[in-house]
Amino acid sequence: MIRINLAPERARRRGAGFKGIKLGLPAFNLGWMFGVIYLALLLGIGGYWWVLTSTQARLTADIERAQKDLSMLQQQIGQESKVRDQANELRKRVDVIEALTKAQGHPILLAEAFAGVLPNDLWVTAFEERSGQIKVTGSAFSATAVADFMSNLRASGKFKDVDLVVSRRDLARPSPLVTFEVTCRFEG
Repeated sequence: MIRINLAPERARRRGAGFKGIKLGLPAFNLGWMFGVIYLALLLGIGGYWWVLTSTQARLTADIERAQKDLSMLQQQIGQESKVRDQANELRKRVDVIEALTKAQGHPILLAEAFAGVLPNDLWVTAFEERSGQIKVTGSAFSATAVADFMSNLRASGKFKDVDLVVSRRDLARPSPLVTFEVTCRFEG
């Protein structure tokens, strides 16, 4: 049998010292390559799944914590709104008390001013004040006492628009009395 070596001369020289040993590339196995790629894909997908699962667990825990904080803050807001409502009600009460305190002096001033203008022979049987208008009903021994009473009201400077509404002499009684009704405004 005849052998012909068609390899270039350099390759012949390299293999010339090692007779019987052949050097070459190992055979490439595609099964191993796909197995390694499949394993790398499985590891990559598993790692990605693990990252997503841990992210989901962290976000779920954050949502639960945020919901607890939200419910706690809503309770605090509810308490603050109750305190605000109570403060508003207290302000209203204080305003009412202040108004009553300011208005408390008005009847005293009116009574003092009125007591100073009554003549000795005149009796007041009814005294009524409505929205600044005063209505005085009474009796006197004479019409002069009623006229003096009206003059005293005007002269005091605290009573304005003094008018005589009714003046009658009651002749049915043994001592004839004059009943009267006077209206005026107090500007004390």
